[in-house]
Amino acid sequence: MGEEINGIDTESYGENGHDRIDYVFKVVVIGDSAVGKTQLLSRFAKNEFRFDSKSTIGVEFQTRTVSIAGKVIKAQIWDTAGQERYRAVTSAYYRGALGAMLVYDITKRQSFDHVAKWVEELRAHANHSIVIMLIGNKVDLAGDTRAVPTENAVDFAQDQGLFFSETSALSGDNVDAAFLRLLEEIHGVVAKRKALECGGGDLIGNNLNGTSSAALYTGSSKKIHIVSSGSGCDLEDVSDLKKPSACSC
Repeated sequence: MGEEINGIDTESYGENGHDRIDYVFKVVVIGDSAVGKTQLLSRFAKNEFRFDSKSTIGVEFQTRTVSIAGKVIKAQIWDTAGQERYRAVTSAYYRGALGAMLVYDITKRQSFDHVAKWVEELRAHANHSIVIMLIGNKVDLAGDTRAVPTENAVDFAQDQGLFFSETSALSGDNVDAAFLRLLEEIHGVVAKRKALECGGGDLIGNNLNGTSSAALYTGSSKKIHIVSSGSGCDLEDVSDLKKPSACSC
């Protein structure tokens, strides 16, 4: 009955004691200090923005339950400290993560310059099939204060085979779309793995957009998927819905 954080089926139940949770996906939110990681997580998990937010010490996590392709998925999202002195501690938390939000501040060039090191660290400690979303946060401050052109981030994401979006934790712009797309893509990877384990062969060989999964998640990929508020993710928050049991395949 215990929860798992590696994407396998689980018999755990939701917060109201009635919902069956089909999958628990562990996602880590990483990036330099003060780029807005905690605020992004708070906006997605609770639809809140805290003006008195302080820097994260160590690791914290929050959850949100959604429905994707008929499966009830509990996102367990870990907020990691960006300060260098905590890096040795937080690196252990990459283990078991199926997805990562790599966040930089569009008004601080240095936070974007460090993104490559974060990707290197992530790929050194996380599973090779981890789905990575690059996030340029604080677009509400765009204009004269923008220090990272969108084109620079798009080029980097394309070179590294990452998904990409720009968000505002303050206004909530694109936050849900980015997180939900990440969870949707993780589900695609897990569904493919389950199909192979159940003898499905290549029945689920492609992701939801018809693009090869291998092309999406390898560092050598030249594919990029830019997520916007109109990305078309048909996902439903089911925190208060009762879902029937389903085949683990």
